[in-house]
Amino acid sequence: MSRAAHPQISFADWELMRQGLVLEPVLQAIADFLDDHEEMIEAIRADLRRGLKNPDTGRNGLTAQQVLRSLILMRVKSLDYRELRERIADGYTLRQFTGFYCQPVPKHDAFQRAFVRLTPETLRAVNAALVQAAVALGLEDGRKLRVDTTVVQTDIHHPTDNTLLWDVVRVVTRLVGRLAKALELRRIKGFRDRTRSARRRMYEIQRMTTRQRHEQQTGTTADWVTASSIRPVVGCSGKSKFPTRRRSIPFSNRIPI
Repeated sequence: MSRAAHPQISFADWELMRQGLVLEPVLQAIADFLDDHEEMIEAIRADLRRGLKNPDTGRNGLTAQQVLRSLILMRVKSLDYRELRERIADGYTLRQFTGFYCQPVPKHDAFQRAFVRLTPETLRAVNAALVQAAVALGLEDGRKLRVDTTVVQTDIHHPTDNTLLWDVVRVVTRLVGRLAKALELRRIKGFRDRTRSARRRMYEIQRMTTRQRHEQQTGTTADWVTASSIRPVVGCSGKSKFPTRRRSIPFSNRIPI
């Protein structure tokens, strides 16, 4: 279960607060904003209690205040879960901001389990409240949406020329299917789904020995490339600004694969 909304602070916390420790301006502004919007805390608490048979029993967990403030701190400071836990446990100002004070800070996986319980509706409501506050203060007009992406490491197959060409055939076929659906057509005239034959070619090349690749790969790949033409799709889309030119190019003059 989640802890009480406002846990009792200890004498050590009171003494540190008397020494005049203050948050940095950005975190202080965020803390003041959250104090004025208790409805967001209630929404977070509802998500944490969702699905529990007996939410009022069991050991103490993270409070809704701690979950929301820790999530905001993680986003503002661009921290991962381990760094978030270490930063909160290391500094009293961050303990004060997140509401932990002198309480033990849980392990990083506890934050992850709490964050994934938040529903998209709750996060959208929090974001909407932030946008409304920014508009009221004249900091934002709310008419433009700025997004950012983060490059993360992931597991991918080794990018050989053979598998990359298979990826092209697979993705192009999927996009053509979406185009046909958008145009309310059963299929694109002149385009054939060759994913099965392309998959067979891909496995055939992968299973070749080094000697076989030198002797047979060029012809096998040439059949694959010429069979995977998507020229009919360009004319069907009706959005191409440039006319397609049919020109026969010998495979020996193309970029080797």
